[in-house]
Amino acid sequence: QVQLVESGGGLVQAGGSLRLSCAASERTSSSNVMGWFRQLPKKEREFVSAIVWSLNITYYADSVKGRFTISRDNAKKTLSLQMNSLKPEDTAVYYCAAGPITNYTPRTISERLNYHSWGQGTQVTVSS
Repeated sequence: QVQLVESGGGLVQAGGSLRLSCAASERTSSSNVMGWFRQLPKKEREFVSAIVWSLNITYYADSVKGRFTISRDNAKKTLSLQMNSLKPEDTAVYYCAAGPITNYTPRTISERLNYHSWGQGTQVTVSS
């Protein structure tokens, strides 16, 4: 499995910005799709955004569309999530994930069970 390490979480006021990064130990077919999920205590992990690495096709949850931008740096094997106009409801632990997904429908991309590698998570807290 690919090893993933997130960084960049923290505390920010509503309306502010944060940038999350995820470093991958390697790039293989098992990580052709990489993405971000988030989770609140006692809630299911929910899809935020994903990218098909080789095609640079991006996907977003409706709740973050227009505010978050996912990108990848092929040379550095790094995934990023730029989060702007943050809201208190964006507060969660954010997880980087990678999966060997070959069906690029939004439903498949957003299903957390299709991701086999996960980072340890990074806390994002947005104060009102």
